[in-house]
Amino acid sequence: MNEQSESLKELLLQTDEQFHRLATQHHDLDHRLNELAAKHYLSDPEHFEEVRLKKEKLHLKDQMEDILRRRRDHATDDHVHG
Repeated sequence: MNEQSESLKELLLQTDEQFHRLATQHHDLDHRLNELAAKHYLSDPEHFEEVRLKKEKLHLKDQMEDILRRRRDHATDDHVHG
């Protein structure tokens, strides 16, 4: 991610409640996935949980990327039309 995108992401974390909530959920899922990855063996329920969490984490990331893209597009439109 480039510096401008990182700056926008930091701004959204501080100013956009939905983005902040998605980022927090994404972080929590990542933490749980790391816990599962640290195990030598996953039970069937843990394996299903891992698959479900990975899908959910990807969905959250997609939502965050949509917000970032809309903000970037909006900023570009403001700059072009301003």
